[in-house]
Amino acid sequence: MIAGAEEVPPKGIDVETPHIARIYDYWLGGKDNFASDRAAAEQVMLATPTIKPGVTANRAFLSRAVRTMVGHGVTQFLDIGTGIPTADNTHMVAQAADPECRVVYADNDPIVLAHARALLSGVTAPTAFVDADLRDTGRILEEAARLLDFERPVGLLLIAVLHCIPDDDDPRGIVRTLLDALAPGSFLAVTHPGIDQMPERMAAAEDALTKAMGFRVTFRTRDGVGAFLSGLDLLDPGVVPVQDWRPDADAAPSDTTGMWGGVARKR
Repeated sequence: MIAGAEEVPPKGIDVETPHIARIYDYWLGGKDNFASDRAAAEQVMLATPTIKPGVTANRAFLSRAVRTMVGHGVTQFLDIGTGIPTADNTHMVAQAADPECRVVYADNDPIVLAHARALLSGVTAPTAFVDADLRDTGRILEEAARLLDFERPVGLLLIAVLHCIPDDDDPRGIVRTLLDALAPGSFLAVTHPGIDQMPERMAAAEDALTKAMGFRVTFRTRDGVGAFLSGLDLLDPGVVPVQDWRPDADAAPSDTTGMWGGVARKR
């Protein structure tokens, strides 16, 4: 946790209201969270015990997706809803595969911003952070363009973030706007809680997370997640449980996670 965070929270941070980035940090074993976040995380875990392994599998999916994109020649990444920095961040994975990779992160949590600034202060490779909500596509694209060349392919990562956007806010339209700004040959990677995986448990988790967060989260079906990738060339094996998307050869069999994942390429 940020030193003294519980006693004297960083200025501008609401520690009484749970935040999805800090909840995920708790599930990943991090320390950058507050009592409200931990309580919310535990409520969801009671409803769906698979949520914690699902988050871990989700992080592993991110690494495999980034390596796959680099393998296709992508050296630029835009990671929106990145969450609090932890092991195997996008820039670490990408730049380990190709040191020339450029990465822009975007998130709207002050704690994420504080950690990102500290993290990036020691990074010599081209990496930047945008303080913006996923809905603010104009700002994200404008600021990301300072580091990324949108005339060349970009890897767009929307990892476990779209369930925070209700249907009324047109999440598909948000994704289309982002993709329209990217060059052919760009990639989109999406992971998303699946309401049709273990339906009763996932419905309970959706309800618990909604109550904890104070706003509606929306878990979607496999077809609903696939809709974000429509019009693109879907990479094999398609939209599948995250643990089943191109698992590493030495990976141990994984339990059901309740998360869908897929990667597709823009024509």
